[in-house]
This record gives sequence, C-alpha cells and structure tokens, in this order.
Amino acid sequence: MPKNEFLCDCNIVHPHLVEQAVKGMPSAKLLDEIAQFYHIIGDATRCKIVFALKGQELCVCDLANVLSMSKSSVSHQLAKMLRYGVVKRRRAGKEAYYALDDTHVVQMMEIALCHIEHKCKEKQP
Repeated sequence: MPKNEFLCDCNIVHPHLVEQAVKGMPSAKLLDEIAQFYHIIGDATRCKIVFALKGQELCVCDLANVLSMSKSSVSHQLAKMLRYGVVKRRRAGKEAYYALDDTHVVQMMEIALCHIEHKCKEKQP
C-alpha cells in the first residue's frame, strides 16, 4: 500500500460538506463520554459480562462461574462497569444482583457482534 494512499493531493475544500460535518459533530464533552463508554466495554471480560447479563440479572457468584473467574476479579470488573453506568446493582440482603443498566448496552453489543460476524464471513474464501 503506498504511503500517501489516504492523503488528498488536491487543495479543494467543499465548504458545504465541511459545515454539514461540523454541525453533525457532538460536543467535545459528549465525545469524551462516548470514548469512555467504549473504553469500559472494550475489554473482553467486560464484554462477556454484558452478554452474560443479557436479559437477566446475576449475582457475583453466578458471574464468577459463568466466566470461570474469581469473585474478586468479577467484582473488580463490575465496579468499573457500575461507575460508568453500564450495569446497575440491586441488593437483596447480603447478596447483590447485577443487570445491564438499559437495553442500549446490549443493542450496541449485538450490533458490534453482527458487524464482526459479517466481516469474518467476508474474509472467508
């Protein structure tokens, strides 16, 4: 691949397209929040937690068994996810049950899964 394949060799600017792109851009604060969200779910263990919690709530012991991890490790991951609003917690006596904060989280993961599966099929001969 040539070094400059992605560079534009012309000096023509399309002002209406630039203006349209700028108008459609979320605020810097929202972009930071989006990046932080993807940083949190951008870990394989946390992705597994999202899929494990799809449509149900589980306690730390359940999740530890699903993931074949220690309760301590699962709790550490859940704390991060809770802090950034990916999961929510419900206490019942000494137990804490975790669920996805809302349906948007699983929808985004399912879209990502669909995209990745599609790309993998394209690569197959």
